[in-house]
Amino acid sequence: MLFCAIIVILFLSVEGEKKNVLFIISDDLRPQLGAYKELNLGPSFTPNLDNLAGKSLLMKRAYVQCALCSPSRTSFLTGRRPDTTRVYDLKHYFRDVGGNFTTIPQFFKNHGYRSVGMGKIFHPGVTASNNEDPLSWNNFYHLEEDQDLSVSWRAVSKAERLKDPLIDELVVAQAKTSLHHLARERRPFFLAVGFRRPHLPFVFPEEYLADYPATQIQIPRNDYAPIDMPSIAWSKYPELRSYHDIGALNVTGNLNTTLPDQIVKDLRRAYFSSVTFVDAMVAEVLAELEKLNLMDDTIISFIGDHGFSLGEHGLWAKNTNFEDNVHTPMMIRVPGKTDRGVVTNNLVEFVDLFPTIVEAAGFPPLRQCPERSSQVYLCTEGKSMVPLMTDPDAQWKSAVFSQYERPGNIMGYSVKTDKYRYTEWVRVSEKASSNSDMADVVARELYDHENDYQENVNLVDHHDKASVVASLKQTLHGGWRPIHTDLIGK
Repeated sequence: MLFCAIIVILFLSVEGEKKNVLFIISDDLRPQLGAYKELNLGPSFTPNLDNLAGKSLLMKRAYVQCALCSPSRTSFLTGRRPDTTRVYDLKHYFRDVGGNFTTIPQFFKNHGYRSVGMGKIFHPGVTASNNEDPLSWNNFYHLEEDQDLSVSWRAVSKAERLKDPLIDELVVAQAKTSLHHLARERRPFFLAVGFRRPHLPFVFPEEYLADYPATQIQIPRNDYAPIDMPSIAWSKYPELRSYHDIGALNVTGNLNTTLPDQIVKDLRRAYFSSVTFVDAMVAEVLAELEKLNLMDDTIISFIGDHGFSLGEHGLWAKNTNFEDNVHTPMMIRVPGKTDRGVVTNNLVEFVDLFPTIVEAAGFPPLRQCPERSSQVYLCTEGKSMVPLMTDPDAQWKSAVFSQYERPGNIMGYSVKTDKYRYTEWVRVSEKASSNSDMADVVARELYDHENDYQENVNLVDHHDKASVVASLKQTLHGGWRPIHTDLIGK
């Protein structure tokens, strides 16, 4: 009995040394934060997230693997790319179509943590995640929002919110309650908090409109499709057009059409206000963490699940491979490592998040997935970013990858390098498990990010870019593995 008691005490001691993890996701968040002001995306008032960024490893160039909720979330929560998870839409569940992969919260649950989630973490619903992937959690709190399609945005009064709190206010309340319960336990925790905003409809407290006077809201200067862009790259933004106020305008979403100027300004102002609302909600969760004296014992990760277009190129929402859709915020605070703030301009991917959090929490590094990993429960197709916390300018990935599916079995594979984005739209008879099946090319794109960061001109057929296209084609077809092999030992 004495021996057993000693073992239990040693176990609790070791577990007590592990860092907690607070994992925060904002839905449809482009880099609309003060910490990314150099991108000139429009006005932003996000003092709390900017403060967190100043104590974190801030990734200025972080890219999702797919600009759609379920494929992106499935990818970064499993640390595997869409061609491995086999999730390209909102209808399929990775455990049914890809494999019984270990997720981030499941990893910590399996290692003695209390795994608790709330809000939107996986894409909700039976078909997309079996209702938020039960294997990942000890406890999950389902907080649903009514799907009201009447208006695309709404500023809500304080009186209305007292009677009927907004979904993200309910998420914050549950996060605070959960933190109090977790603080009393004798083991570390993984707490995932998923905010709904700034996802459509843009619903937020009306006081945040004051941060964005109507006179400050501008129409994007590039409200036209990129010159020589193939039509397959376009999206008719059906999500936004499904709202009754937008549908009443009889907009088609067709190439080189756009919304009326005032509607554009109103939507942009509402989106910006929703972002500031999320900033305030994050602040409340962090304040509770501080109040409970847990800040020094907790790793904090904050991300968006993908970017969002607000009229740039005349586009709205997501569903493309454009920079506006695949570039999104990422920051990770690790007590004792990032306290003074670390900024990196290295290219990173959202599949890098899983191995980074695992290593930062003190566990052995995850091993890289083999070529065929459907039967491998735990591995990663990303690369731990922990080395960037001490050397943000270290030699790192030379390229990052995204993809998006179009009807007719057409997949758009995109590679982003330091200077360029190159995309091939490929007809595939069956979803490839790698980039190897890329012979039937339907269309191509090349954007010069050094001179045209907004991606306004497709240069793929310009003769002076032939050598660039050839090099990028080789990189795209080679996929991510050679990129990671170049980093072995770094």
